[in-house]
Amino acid sequence: MRWSRTFIPTLKETPSDAEIPSHRLMIKAGLIRPLGAGTYTYLPLGYRSLRKAAEIVREEMDRAGAIEVHMPALHPLSLWERTGRAPVMGDVLFKIKDRRGRALTLGPTHEEVITDLASNELRSYRQMPVTFYQIQTKFRDEERPRAGVIRTREFLMKDAYSFDADQAGLDASYQAMYDAYVRIYKRCGLVATPVEAESGAMGGTGSAEFMIVTPSGEDSLALCPACDYAANSERCELPDIQETEPGAGTRKRLDTPGVSTVEKVCEFLKTKPRKLVKTLVYSVSPGGEGEEGENPLTIAVLVRGDHEVNEAKLARLFPGRTVALADDETVEKATGAPVGFAGPVGLKEIGEIDEIIADHTVAAMTNFVTGANEADAHFVGTNRGRDFEVSRYEDLRVAVEGDPCPRCGAALDVKRGIEIGHVFKLGTKYSVALGANFLGEDGKERPIIMGCYGIGVSRIVAAAIEQNYDENGIIWPRAIAPYEVAVLSLNVTSEEVSRVAEEAYEALSAAGIEVIYDDRDVRAGVKFKDADLVGFPVRVAVGEKSLANGGVEIKRRDSKDFEVVPASEVVERVRALLEE
Repeated sequence: MRWSRTFIPTLKETPSDAEIPSHRLMIKAGLIRPLGAGTYTYLPLGYRSLRKAAEIVREEMDRAGAIEVHMPALHPLSLWERTGRAPVMGDVLFKIKDRRGRALTLGPTHEEVITDLASNELRSYRQMPVTFYQIQTKFRDEERPRAGVIRTREFLMKDAYSFDADQAGLDASYQAMYDAYVRIYKRCGLVATPVEAESGAMGGTGSAEFMIVTPSGEDSLALCPACDYAANSERCELPDIQETEPGAGTRKRLDTPGVSTVEKVCEFLKTKPRKLVKTLVYSVSPGGEGEEGENPLTIAVLVRGDHEVNEAKLARLFPGRTVALADDETVEKATGAPVGFAGPVGLKEIGEIDEIIADHTVAAMTNFVTGANEADAHFVGTNRGRDFEVSRYEDLRVAVEGDPCPRCGAALDVKRGIEIGHVFKLGTKYSVALGANFLGEDGKERPIIMGCYGIGVSRIVAAAIEQNYDENGIIWPRAIAPYEVAVLSLNVTSEEVSRVAEEAYEALSAAGIEVIYDDRDVRAGVKFKDADLVGFPVRVAVGEKSLANGGVEIKRRDSKDFEVVPASEVVERVRALLEE
């Protein structure tokens, strides 16, 4: 491809709204352009990389025995209602109606659709195991799209679904997909870390995320430097803490006018967040089946002031229900005070709280600060037992740096990361809801056991940039680079320079190497800057100076060193550099 015949609108200035390196560089290098919040047009170079990533995914899915299909993006909303996920997904679903008034949604994922297919087609254990996959555009109405193509409203995703007759079959299908993911990320040039993860709205019994570690990540990861333990901080299990004897201090009420945040309270009272207990009010909505799932609950959750409530762990205490922070009206009714002044003392007497649950760390606290359940007031010298009772202690917080590893006890490192893939053992959640049953070898009917496996193909491209860039631009891994080599003619008015550059371009193309030829009539400095910005793995520069020194200048993008080789050896040397 000749540069002059394609479209590569590089920019000199950094976009003002670019949040992370991949976002900034994808726009500057002319890979994407925004259309609206969370929607992007892929330009020629960006689309080439996206297609390459998708093809690697496709090859490894095929290698793992998965079968490619293509499912509708438009789903009947009734399918999502039958599985109970419509209210769980909430506003994330794009909901529309057709001309006959039927409710539809644009698919954010396809568990319901593939299970509906399975319920009609997979009727016997003889048809399993089978894994279907597709690579398709998905839609999610993200409240706050961010970070370029990392979190968008429209994105390219590979989703696969396994169907098995028993748990052993699911375990084997899951492992096949897990191993395929390891191969995919290695081929794409990514350093991906698999971590234990929450299943969230997907459901199921077990899952793992594949993450890239980067300061710009939106997720928090707990990694043990002493063993191989790795988990999303939401999933990281923390040990019980032995309950201490209540302190001997006297509880006092203090006026704290307008002081409603941990930071302001600590500043006002000249104390530290670890000496304060936060009281957060949550609503637990019905959603389960049977008597236990009938009545809504209002609960108070206590955590240390320097910790955050892990809502995924909290939700696991109420299976089948929806757990969310209570609105301001509910908080005031439950505590008698505005948001920011809730506390456990006297809370049960108000009569609106069904249960007080505390994190294990609260069991080790004495003489701490809490809200006083009235506006502009806090208690100091508060103690458990004497001043209030806790219904139960649970692991309720997000892991932080230095917490003990749940396997070996070493201090955990906490880093930021971006999720680029997720594998789930779904079990029978969807097959039961949608009637996907089969006849076993014994002639009995039972629900199909499912697994789900997703890869954000768009995220692979951004993740590769997050892990491979410098102050000059992108440094592409060869496998997903838009072109492997850029040939630069540094003086298009020189017949000799143009001839040698053309010959190098033709020779590389004939050798099966993907090459772009910068034949523009612009200054050499512009060509060098653009080649570095886009990040082609190898650069071949032809100019009067290199020809006078005996040939053409060749340089790898990830190296500062260059070499001059005879024009006749360009193909051989470029191939060697690409394979290093």
